[in-house]
Amino acid sequence: MSGLREGLADLRQLEPLQALWSRHRMVAGRVGPADNNEVTVGLNIALDRLVIFGLGLGLNETLRYLFSQQPSFDVFLAWILDCHGGAMDPARIAEVNDAVAQARGQAGKPLRALPADFTQVLDDAALCCWAERGYVVVRNAVSPEACRAAEGAIWEFLGAHPHKPDSWYGKAGVEGITALLTRHPAFDATRRSPRIRAAFAQLWGTDALQVTVDRGGFNPPERLGWQFPASDIHWDTSLALPMPFQLQGLLYLSDTPAEGGAFRCVPGFHRRLESWLAGLPPGMDPRAWDFSAEAEFIAGNAGDFIIWHAALPHGASPNRGTRPRLVQYINFIPPTVVDCRPWV
Repeated sequence: MSGLREGLADLRQLEPLQALWSRHRMVAGRVGPADNNEVTVGLNIALDRLVIFGLGLGLNETLRYLFSQQPSFDVFLAWILDCHGGAMDPARIAEVNDAVAQARGQAGKPLRALPADFTQVLDDAALCCWAERGYVVVRNAVSPEACRAAEGAIWEFLGAHPHKPDSWYGKAGVEGITALLTRHPAFDATRRSPRIRAAFAQLWGTDALQVTVDRGGFNPPERLGWQFPASDIHWDTSLALPMPFQLQGLLYLSDTPAEGGAFRCVPGFHRRLESWLAGLPPGMDPRAWDFSAEAEFIAGNAGDFIIWHAALPHGASPNRGTRPRLVQYINFIPPTVVDCRPWV
């Protein structure tokens, strides 16, 4: 019990945590007016992200908990501790407080440049592919051992077995093809990959980045009675212009041929999004456009990491292979960069 009290006391030292709790309870419960000032909203989003990811929590799971449970502040703190086995290192809380203070001081300022001794992982060919096609593949971004551990975490979480196909379907821990596993030591290890972080830093032009805490993916082969349940090619960002610089990424945890549910995207679309939107027939919903004929399938081996520009229409594909596709979603974002555009 004393450990719990100490943990709660430590969390109360995290100054922006109560503001996050209060703001999202207010939104969920529709209590009082929302602050629609763009600068304030943007800073709040950045601080929420810093706190949630800094505490090793998933954004979706945290906001879903606040919206659905409407907990008291103490119950919210207890939930955070429970997510970490009942305790949290005070040093981690201090690090989050420091990051929040820095973010407040840097809000609206140019991103910190890469240091002179930064080691690049993307060569000229990779950067050319990025500029022309809007995506890049970082080969062998994670060690085979770390990759197998993360893959095994998903199998264990789902209660499925890689050599028992009947165990691949109808799992409670999957929504569509998203494996609802967020917090696991093996996932934390892949998020610490120096090659993945360096690739994001090279593309952003700064190493002042925060890693997201996101989920896994599990896409088994189609069969009678089970068809690909995910959305078609899509965007995960607003289409309001101008389109900001945004990145997304996924790690292949299993060898994935083109026919095995591979990631697909429309290459180069980040260069023509604006003109394409302007040329649509009046009243046409851009999200209803069929991009399937233009999409490129990007096969990869376990340990390969794909980064793509968020302006690219993209998505997983139906798995017509023989093995499930397992992935982990990982992203790095400068803490002070937020997108305040309306959803269009």
